[in-house]
Amino acid sequence: MTVRRRIAPSAAVWIFLGVLYFILPLIGTLIFSLHSIDTGKCCTLAAYGYIFHQSAFWHTIRLSFELALETIAISLVLFVPTVYLVHLKFRKLRPVLAFMALIPFVVPPIVLVVGLLDVYRGTPSWYYDHPFGFLGTAYVILAFPYMFFALDAGFRAIDVHTLTEASQNLGASWLTTLVKVILPNIRTAALAGSFLTLATVMGEFTIANLAQFQTFPIFLDLINETQPYGAAALTLISFGITWAAMLSLLFIGRKRGGGGRLIAGAR
Repeated sequence: MTVRRRIAPSAAVWIFLGVLYFILPLIGTLIFSLHSIDTGKCCTLAAYGYIFHQSAFWHTIRLSFELALETIAISLVLFVPTVYLVHLKFRKLRPVLAFMALIPFVVPPIVLVVGLLDVYRGTPSWYYDHPFGFLGTAYVILAFPYMFFALDAGFRAIDVHTLTEASQNLGASWLTTLVKVILPNIRTAALAGSFLTLATVMGEFTIANLAQFQTFPIFLDLINETQPYGAAALTLISFGITWAAMLSLLFIGRKRGGGGRLIAGAR
């Protein structure tokens, strides 16, 4: 017998209010973006045409997206083995890592970028003057809290010791255990950290501005100062692109992990 759960009226009201809270600003922005750049009258797609014909739009959106992918890749390569070893052998270091992960929250981005500009001032020009060098490093630090706490929650949800011992008893190496046993079990946590990192990099303004790199948020600020209707259109475009990128990451993660079953560790 199937038991159907009914949503309480009060819960439905709060869900409806929550949806309105997120939808109404988007609707208002959409209506504002449909006004003509020249006459200010509604309704026209002139603002969207103006944005799509800007070469800087395509350059900056591609640069920010590539920086986001670089940050996600570096963060996963650095933090997945680190958090795995901490949960497996060095449990006492977990509070230390958790404290370090809070530092990017405490230190303002403007202070962070000034410190990084001074620290890396003597590095080669191909690193210091290139967005994939300097900004890539800064964004990995900025995304550290999101990636660490997401992965930490994923590792705490599984029995790392049991999975590792079972894999090694079957003759698997440490790398094989990490890739084929541990990663499938923390895939959801890794995707969550990747989503947060993607959203952080796509919307980061202060570091890129002070480091004088032309990323997508810099272009958005420039349009906001010159074309208000274009800025509204660009805001909706960036919102859609960010969500499309997140959904594509989710689809890729599920597709790669859909062929195998997750291995649950015994508690």
